[in-house]
Amino acid sequence: MLLSLAQQRTYANPIDIDYRYNFEQKNQGISYRSGADPVIVVQGGKYYLFETIGDGYWESADLGTWRHITPTRWPLLDVVAPAVLSVRDTIYLLPSTTSPLPILMLTEPASGRVEFYNRLLPWLPMARDREASVLAKPDSVQPGPWDPQFFHDPDTERWFLYWNSSNAYPLNVIELDKSKRLAYKGAPHWLFGLDPVNHGWERFGQDHRDSTIAPFIEGAWMTKHGGRYYLQYGAPGTEYNVYSTGVYTAADPLGPFSYAPYNPVAYKPGGFVQGAGHGNTFQDVYGNWWNTGTPWIAVNWNFERRIGLHPAGFDRDGQMYVDTRFGDYPHWLPTKAGQASDELFTGWMLLSYRKSVTASSALDSFPASRVTDENPRTFWVAQQNRPGEWLTIDLGGTYDVKAIQVNYADHMSDLYGTDSTVVTQFRLQASLDGHLWAIVADLSNERRDRPNAYIEMATPVRARFIRYEHIHVGAANLAISDIRVFGHQWGVQSRPATPKGVTARRDRDARNAVISWQPVRGVVGYNVRWGIAPAKLYQTYQRFADQGTTLELRALTVGQQYWVAIESFGENGVSALSSAVPIR
Repeated sequence: MLLSLAQQRTYANPIDIDYRYNFEQKNQGISYRSGADPVIVVQGGKYYLFETIGDGYWESADLGTWRHITPTRWPLLDVVAPAVLSVRDTIYLLPSTTSPLPILMLTEPASGRVEFYNRLLPWLPMARDREASVLAKPDSVQPGPWDPQFFHDPDTERWFLYWNSSNAYPLNVIELDKSKRLAYKGAPHWLFGLDPVNHGWERFGQDHRDSTIAPFIEGAWMTKHGGRYYLQYGAPGTEYNVYSTGVYTAADPLGPFSYAPYNPVAYKPGGFVQGAGHGNTFQDVYGNWWNTGTPWIAVNWNFERRIGLHPAGFDRDGQMYVDTRFGDYPHWLPTKAGQASDELFTGWMLLSYRKSVTASSALDSFPASRVTDENPRTFWVAQQNRPGEWLTIDLGGTYDVKAIQVNYADHMSDLYGTDSTVVTQFRLQASLDGHLWAIVADLSNERRDRPNAYIEMATPVRARFIRYEHIHVGAANLAISDIRVFGHQWGVQSRPATPKGVTARRDRDARNAVISWQPVRGVVGYNVRWGIAPAKLYQTYQRFADQGTTLELRALTVGQQYWVAIESFGENGVSALSSAVPIR
């Protein structure tokens, strides 16, 4: 029996687009898909997504289903970290550059038509001949603009460009002259750089532990809200789990800017999708706030990445936040105004973590067990890339399955561009007893690549076993990092218990704190929720239960008071949150 799929009402990170194969490492024989540095803008009631090396851009009517558009005009070497802004009837686009380029414009983005807005910008004022390896005085800027971003102030009709990606220079801003097609106006202003000595989250490396490389500030984005200017930036580097977004605020787009005490605003170092830096903040067609970011994969290349989308907003005090709690679980797509971020979490829980897996075949050192370890950097590889290869997950009990995500990996894929042969085709089957199977998703006629295919069921599917049946991928090898199953355990209503014994001790190094709690039996994991007040626990560090009940949090700002609380989660829901305790 074939069960119909739902008209998509939900999504899960990484977002389900046809990430393109990258050509930049072709001469080294390094093949991988990637997506990074996203910007989503709204034009004509539709969403348009631009990113790095996308061979074009994507359109969506709902933020869940995306259609790739090949433009009529596009740079030969594609686009990296572009400035993109929609103002009235025009989308303006400027790729990252170290020398003058045109500004492009789209007035009919659904058609793919791209035209010149400014055929060639002048040289960036005060730009050096080449990038400096040490911090220069504020009488120069790097060649550029690299990681640029436009900002249009709707209240004053002034235009600005913010930019930089450097571990030597700070962020810069320059005003633009709209009467001269956004040519530079005046001289660049130096704004601010990183301060890892005082801002623990700005330190480089996995969990902020690499002191050998100076951290990078990059990916500027400006948002105006409540009469104030929120200048966001990515740090400390895209290659690790702690890639985050911070914010400075000001009363004027040129500053002076003040560091927000609640930084970082977008932080997701744990879970399946790790990293939330370098994206943009936008309002959907209903007025709800969202934030995009760049999670990391980094198996084949440091800059092998994906795109994440998280609910965001501003509280009554004007504090900006990005909600990454359960940020890689299914969330509802927006359908109306005033949808709070916690309302968008479906409550569908992860059912597949560390569950038993069997496979039709496996290459040595790439076993099937890796598809349930919630780690995109480990994967199963079939002995051959051929139709009929399969994986079966035994959930260990009866569950109501509501969504399944199939995440492919690239193992010696030998592809350096995406063409019509690069499509993802498979079937998903479900069974209660392992003998009688029903097809619950049939993508045998899919005509696009879906490296992170997210499948929502029209109605819950009662099952113990989930089987992936392979048909086609364009890569040389069939490799899957994770098959993630979401829903609830059938017939069980109780939620897990609230963790007890929460303690939080600040280290001698005030950027660090050790947080511990008593284990809760039978749970999948815990969310360590923290912030600058008991009612502002906006940041989340997700931990699986087998990682223990002690966390060294290395993301604090010196001199800032923090509070922390813990919740546990399992296959039937989330516990009540513990009482918040101060980090002393």
